[in-house]
Amino acid sequence: MSEAKPPRHLSGPRIEPPAITGRESAAELIDQAFLAYNAARLREGARLLTERMLEPDVTIGLSVTGALTPAGLGMSALIPLLRAGFVDWVVSTGANLYHDAHFGLGLPLHRGTFQADDVALRDAGVVRIYDIFFDYHVLLDTDAFFREVIAGPEFQRAMSTAEFHHLCGKYVRAREDALGLRKRSLLAAAYECGVPVYTSSPGDSSIGMNVAAKALEGSKLLIDVNADVNETAAIVWDAKATGGKSAVFILGGGSPKNFLLQTEPQIQEVLGIAEKGHDYFLAVTDARPDTGGLSGATPAEAVSWGKIDPDQLPGTVICYTDSTIALPLLTAYALARHAPRKHRRLYDRRGELMERLKSAYLERGRAGQGVTKA
Repeated sequence: MSEAKPPRHLSGPRIEPPAITGRESAAELIDQAFLAYNAARLREGARLLTERMLEPDVTIGLSVTGALTPAGLGMSALIPLLRAGFVDWVVSTGANLYHDAHFGLGLPLHRGTFQADDVALRDAGVVRIYDIFFDYHVLLDTDAFFREVIAGPEFQRAMSTAEFHHLCGKYVRAREDALGLRKRSLLAAAYECGVPVYTSSPGDSSIGMNVAAKALEGSKLLIDVNADVNETAAIVWDAKATGGKSAVFILGGGSPKNFLLQTEPQIQEVLGIAEKGHDYFLAVTDARPDTGGLSGATPAEAVSWGKIDPDQLPGTVICYTDSTIALPLLTAYALARHAPRKHRRLYDRRGELMERLKSAYLERGRAGQGVTKA
């Protein structure tokens, strides 16, 4: 008699990894030893990124929360991802962009300890971000830089945060050149690569605080949040309407995560244009889903909002771990396993993309129907 087939639940590969030798690359370690629990989710995420999200027809949006740039992850991970063409547009907290600018301005941040006496640090003029230390004058010098820049004539108008950050990136890049520095600022790298960078809460950072201060002096700079909402929706609409796919790569949660994902409800619910949701979803978070907060919410829950295409749930991964652990590993894996992609330079195409979205919206209105097909 023939031997009975094992149950389908036992059809997965056996767990029998090779012994770690110390000679493995990061990508080899992930493939060989990250076999269960959140290590397995990280391996699944790494493979989702390299095998599906980085296909030529996929537009990738990245959201960034948590104090990642002051920890050096802008230089070590985010800039290499942008330069390799692995990120096409970004939504970040303003704080990450503000602290990113320190590096482009040559201002030092130091490794410290979370066990420090904060009263003693305050007396010494030292600012702490958990175990990162820097002199209080780093803040003052960065504030002075932004106030000087935004006083310029090209800033005296209303603009989206993508326009604002593009202009700031140009000046940070010039300061890097003057100081003999390279590849230190995410803002400067985004400027060079044509990657639009948005902030979902532009007043909620020291950059926004300095914009507000200049308004007291008569500055005409205004952040156009309507442009942000429509431009980000236009990026996603164009990716899908032209036969491609849209992917979201989420680090942490909070407002940037929602702003990245709300592009689909903006297209479907508000503009009334037929769409099904983002195609791929890769998230890293240390927030729990059972509290009901957005930061820990699963891709399955996002389906109910129209944010994720329900047919693409197999193309979603959420890894519950610290972004400072996962991001360097995912970056190393992607760079080892996938060739660089051509830059989409979506910043340069914002006007064109907005016209396409506007045309689809107005066509829906002329048709007198709730939706139009892509």
